[in-house]
Amino acid sequence: MKNDKIKNQYRINDQIRVREVRIVSDDGSTVVPTRQALDMARAQGVDLVEISPNAKPPVCRLIDYSKFLYQQKKRAKELKAKQVKVEVKEIRFGPQTDEHDYQFKLKHAKEFLEDGNKVRAYVFFRGRSILFKEQGEVLLLRFANDLEEYGKVEHMPSLEGKKMFLYLAPKKAGAVKKSQQALDREKRAQEELEAANAAAEAQEEEAEMPANGGLFANAKISAEALKKLKGGE
Repeated sequence: MKNDKIKNQYRINDQIRVREVRIVSDDGSTVVPTRQALDMARAQGVDLVEISPNAKPPVCRLIDYSKFLYQQKKRAKELKAKQVKVEVKEIRFGPQTDEHDYQFKLKHAKEFLEDGNKVRAYVFFRGRSILFKEQGEVLLLRFANDLEEYGKVEHMPSLEGKKMFLYLAPKKAGAVKKSQQALDREKRAQEELEAANAAAEAQEEEAEMPANGGLFANAKISAEALKKLKGGE
């Protein structure tokens, strides 16, 4: 189907029904009557191929049509190979994210960025933990700083509903086409993250507020201290 599309894109020989055409070659270009151009093609044992029909006059080449189609298909294939599909990988943090979990997700984020993917990291606030959204911002800023070598911030932390998002893009330009090994690594990393997220959600259901030792522990202590100070006024 694709080959037919390319084949039907160009007019050749007697299909070209204009008074004159511009013949282009490595030596330059010249405008000649179409009948003369057809005679030139026959004399050389090639085809008259119209490559730019909208030009005034239309531009043609004297070339074997099969060879011309091969060149066009090859060029299209090369352009497609250079196009890299950029995916957005998600990294989820919860109010009880501890240091081990943080490093685990940081490692995978580095791999995603190195493979040319974007990363969307977010902190999900469950219930009253939304009171400590500042701590979520601190966490995401630390995350961005730790990934400074691998990615650049596209969007600073912002709160959307119960989630605070941070967007990162890979730093290296012109990422090459991913190998199957890289794709397999990404798949494994995504599966590990999903398992970790499921475990984190189960823990959050057991305790709405973070336990001591988590990244939000200091926020809880600070809030309680502030409450005491206000009570003493």
